[in-house]
Order: sequence, then structure tokens, then C-alpha cells
Amino acid sequence: MRHLNGPLLTVDVGDRTAERTEIDGVLEAFIGGRGVATKLAAERIPTDVDPFDPENRIYFTTGPMQASQMSFTGRMNATSVSPLTGGLLSSNAGGFLSRNFTATGVAAVEIVGASDEPIAIHVRDDGVEFEEVTALEGAEVSEVVEWAENEHDLGSEHTLCIGPAGENLVRFACVMTSESRAFGRGGLGAVLGSKNVKVVTFDGSASPSVEIPPEAMEIHRDAASSDHVMKRQGTASVVDLGNEVEAFPTRYFSERSFEGASKINGDVVESKKYKRGTCSACAFACKLPTRDEETGLETEGPEYETLMAFGGNCAIDDIVDIMRFNERCDQYGMDTISCGDTVAAYLASEDAFGDAELVDELVENIAHREGIGDTLAEGVARCHEELGVENWSVKGMEFPAHDGRALNGQGLSFATANRGADHMYATFYAYEYPFVPREEAFDPKGVTSEKAEKLVELENTRALEDCGVVCRFSRGQMTPERFSALLDAEWEELLEVGDRVVELERAFNNQRGFNRGADEDLPYELEGFEEGLDRYYEVRGWTEDGVVPGSDVGASGD
Repeated sequence: MRHLNGPLLTVDVGDRTAERTEIDGVLEAFIGGRGVATKLAAERIPTDVDPFDPENRIYFTTGPMQASQMSFTGRMNATSVSPLTGGLLSSNAGGFLSRNFTATGVAAVEIVGASDEPIAIHVRDDGVEFEEVTALEGAEVSEVVEWAENEHDLGSEHTLCIGPAGENLVRFACVMTSESRAFGRGGLGAVLGSKNVKVVTFDGSASPSVEIPPEAMEIHRDAASSDHVMKRQGTASVVDLGNEVEAFPTRYFSERSFEGASKINGDVVESKKYKRGTCSACAFACKLPTRDEETGLETEGPEYETLMAFGGNCAIDDIVDIMRFNERCDQYGMDTISCGDTVAAYLASEDAFGDAELVDELVENIAHREGIGDTLAEGVARCHEELGVENWSVKGMEFPAHDGRALNGQGLSFATANRGADHMYATFYAYEYPFVPREEAFDPKGVTSEKAEKLVELENTRALEDCGVVCRFSRGQMTPERFSALLDAEWEELLEVGDRVVELERAFNNQRGFNRGADEDLPYELEGFEEGLDRYYEVRGWTEDGVVPGSDVGASGD
């Protein structure tokens, strides 16, 4: 099986030491990316660790496909115990960092400990340097990127960093890379903040020793020649469909379609797009550099989930307002989904939907933990009772769009995902809109045994992609046959790798008290939900409580 090569680099920011360890066995078994990071985390992070404790570790990894110039491979993985969910969680980001990371010659970077002062970590192919960066305390993402360029001649494609939200331990703070790309969900930026790590840079000239088969260039050519709406509108192209089928959460989930959707849809976002945007080596180019000529505001996006969270869910129908919230979140380093949903929860408590000035103020207050922002920075699961609103989260993670009340298989997926209410963990919504051929699609209504079985397959496939590391939007190009050729293994063998990754995550989280009930409940009822959950556990080979046999399970994690 083709896999990533290189050692694990352990960086202890408390002791200011760096050590390389060979991990060939882990690489051979888990390929790269999320799989390798999950295996290392499960072995090296104490299962009772607090996410903000120095003993928590955060991993950054690439996969074998970052040794290629194939489209859909400009991505990286990050893994840690999440401050938002309390479970082991992986997030990935696009942009231009992955190949500079690979050029350092390491397969994985592990950061542990905590620094007394804000620091920068410089990872190079010839070693690691630490630099105190007190002057960057409180700096926004663009300021950190400018510092790296001015002081070290390293552009944004060499950096990952946090903004003020990460420093202030906002539980949905992001790690940012390439200035505007985010390791978005789960609050991993706050993990770096707890360690006082402001920025990490990567640079080198090591050549990856992974032979890439010719199928990679076939996929690249197909990506370049395909005529897809996402090349023009990104994920914003989904707004009209999501709204039409009542899968577009509105006014803090009290409604499922937004009367202002036509003012913030893909056509409107496309009208603000001023140049092509992409990730490293990718010819698909689905990113959205946008500009409002009247105000001069520039950002990247907003994508579909941001349009839902700050648009429909906050009842904001001005695209420039949403662009501004998007840009603020990028600069402060915050997940737009969790931030927008949490702001929407506050608007619901104050009967203030549609108040763009208040939303703007709240985003800033959350990032700096000022006033009510200090409460909202904890996320919906921790603040909903104080606000007097429903808890729209699973495992502590706020909901994206693709509403499970309309797309019931996606609803089941929100419940089972080890990351919590996350649409990318299985992408079941694609089979219910559908975005796949009709013969592969499911009726969106009801939770059936067939959906539960398909969900297991999809979760395993997505985990495999994250080992690769390959973008979700490669769905039309990355067939099982091409995966087998690229990774030099039979499709079933590859799916077994994905299965092991999902089970490792689940077993770790079981030991932290996660199980059925409060951890896999939804804030709405679905026909056949409990039966579907039973079947899902049965196919996985877990207990009826959602526990991996042999896990040492503690108290319920509600």
C-alpha cells in the first residue's frame, strides 16, 4: 500500500526541544493524514486530558498524494482533543502549505507542552528554531502573515497561525493557513493558543520519496477540463437548492428556508468574484476571492455554510454584510459555522434577527472574549441554557446547513459522526439532494437500514480521503479504481483503513465517556432514527450503546 514516508517530529514548546522518531509501521498501516495522526494521538495523548492541558498534543500531517502535482491534493490534516467537543477530532484545510510542509522531510509534526511566552516555531529540513514573538500578541492573521514575510522572507504559503480567538481560547477558534484557509471545525486554534504557539512556519527542499502513478495526471486533466458550477460559484451554488428543499436553517433553526436566499445565493456571490481562486496544484479552482467595489471589502468566500450561518440563521440578506463577517472570522481565526450559529442563538434570545450591526459587534466581542462575547465564545452547547434557547449541537459541535429534518440520512450522520454535527464527516447529503446519479441516490425521507449501511461506507471512504489527503470535491474524479491505482491496494483493503480510523476515534472518545444517548441525540425527531442507529452500530460491530468492544468507558458525556 502506497503511503507517506518520513519521521514524526515532536516539538515540546515548554522545554524548547525537538525530536525525530521513526514511525514506519504507523505509516504503512494508516497511509498518512488523518489516519496517521489519529493513530499517534490515540497512543500518545492521555484519554483523560483536558484540551487546554499542556499534555494535549496537536498533530499536523500530509499524505502520499502531496508528493504529486495532482488536483485536489493541496490540503493538510490537523488532529487533537477538541476544546469544543471534548473528543478526538481531525480537521483539514486547503491552501498552499502542504507541499512546503512535505519539503521539511517529516511525515508528521506533533506539538506538546506550553510556552510561558508567545512563540513562533520554525520547522526546516535541517532543524527547528524557536522565537519569542511577544510583539505578535493579539495580532490578526494578516498581521502574522506580514510578519513572517518581512522577518523571515516566508509567504503565507509557509505559515499556519492563530488569531486573537485562538489566543483567547475561543472554543471554536481555527488554525489558519495561507492567510484565509482554515482548519475550521472543532477549535484546534484554541489548542495552539493554550500552548502559546502563535505561528508555525515550514520551509525546506527535501524531496518526498513517494512514486506517483500516471493516474494522478489523468485526474488532473479531468479536473482542468470539467465544466462544473463550483468553478464559478464554489459551494455557494448550493444555496438555491438547499433553500428549495427546506434544508437551509433560518432564524436559529426555527425555520428551514430563508425568504432572502436569492440575495445571497451563488449568482450573487459569483457577481462579487474578481479573480480565480484555487489550492496548491489544483486545476479545479473552486475558491471564491470576492470584492465589493463600493466599499473595497475583499475576502475569500463566503461559502455555502457561511451563507447559512451568518445569512439564513441570523436573517441577514445583505451579501456585503456576510462578506464582512466572513472576513472578520478569517482575521480573528474563528470557524464561521460555529460562530454564526452561536451569534444566531444570541439573536434568538434577544429577538434581534436581522441586526447586522449587532452581529458585527458580537463577532468582535467573541474573538476578544469581551462582554457577552465571553459567554458566546464557549459555543452553543455551553451557553444555550443561559441564553434560554435550544441546544442546536451534537457532541458540542454546532450544526451546518443540509438540515437533517429535510435530509434524514444526513440527520443520522450528524448523530453518529465522531466529530459531532459535521456535514463533511460522511457527506451523506450528496445522496439525498442528490448530487450523485439517480440510481445511487436515496429518498431523503426516513432513516432506513440501507441508509445506515451506506453511512458506514461513506464514513470509511471520507476517512480514507483524509489519509490520502484528497479533497472532498474530488468526488466525480476519485473512483474506487483510481484510488486503488493511486494507493496501490484493493478498494476493500483501503476501506478497511478508513474503518480503522473511525474506530480508533470512537474508542478514544468512548474512554472519555462518549456513548449513545446524549452524545448521539438530535434536537428533532426522525422516523426510524433509533432503528437506524441500531443498524449502524451493528454494521460497525459496536455495542448497542455505540461503544467499541474493549473500550474502557467512563460516565456518559452529556
